[in-house]
Amino acid sequence: MEYDRSEAVGDRLELLRTYGYGLCMGTADALPGVSGGTVALLLGFYGRLIAAVTAFTPGRALAILRGYHPDRRARAREALLELDLDFLLPLGVGMVTAVVLIADLVSSLAESHPVAIFGFFTGLIAASAITLGRSLEFASPTHVAAGIGGTTLALLVAADVVQLPGSGPVVILVAGAVAISAMILPGISGSLILILLGQYVYLSGELSAFVRAALDLLGGGSLSAVVDPGTTVALFVTGGVVGLVTIARVVRAALTRNRGVTLLFLVGLIAGSVPAPLHNIGETHAWTTETIALTAAWAAVGAIALFALERLVGGFDPE
Repeated sequence: MEYDRSEAVGDRLELLRTYGYGLCMGTADALPGVSGGTVALLLGFYGRLIAAVTAFTPGRALAILRGYHPDRRARAREALLELDLDFLLPLGVGMVTAVVLIADLVSSLAESHPVAIFGFFTGLIAASAITLGRSLEFASPTHVAAGIGGTTLALLVAADVVQLPGSGPVVILVAGAVAISAMILPGISGSLILILLGQYVYLSGELSAFVRAALDLLGGGSLSAVVDPGTTVALFVTGGVVGLVTIARVVRAALTRNRGVTLLFLVGLIAGSVPAPLHNIGETHAWTTETIALTAAWAAVGAIALFALERLVGGFDPE
């Protein structure tokens, strides 16, 4: 009995620790600086995370759904164990907790203090490109082309030269697929992808509206208030699931086949994304001397914060 009790305590502590990992990873992914994948590397669970995520296959999903049949229950239990849900569920809950809290904060600050929040993000992104780029080498013309290609693509999107069609259902699905795929990759943040796609503020607001409406519903609020933001969240999550079983696998395969070139392209995307948050400032403020100075000051704060974090953890490594 004593052994069982100590084992139960150990299981609870493991759940809390994994939930804490999720909080750290979700916080990183909700801010366009260090990626959740980098946090997973620093905390030592990246390998387990990738193994669990890549374990999601149509075959295993089908085996679980067929578990109602007595002859197939053993295979369903085996598939559940292969998915490592004891790890993924508390990790996911921790990530969702952090993302919801930060999305609400970002949504409020984007309305009340856009210069501060988007200036801060600009500094985070710039410092992130510097810290991650330090360890990479331009060893061949292919490496140079990959870095320039990633930077150019991001700059074209950030400058609206490459136009993205608003924020309709298809865009939200694509944003979810690409952003959540980026969340598990070391070096690039899912929220940075959303900023680049012009969906970060919109989706943060929709998530905050959904959470508030859902809480109000528990107290007798209106169901109709949940439907619109809930649909957006559902579309994003659906895109994310699709991305995890498609885009994430493609990028992982590219990293395995030619790591240096792929990483240079990804870091190039980060570097080219530096101006993207500035468009949000330009929508509400004229670029006066005062606005430029405030933006630069907040960008410096963001850069200092990321450099300090890098020093604290001993350096970021996109590998």
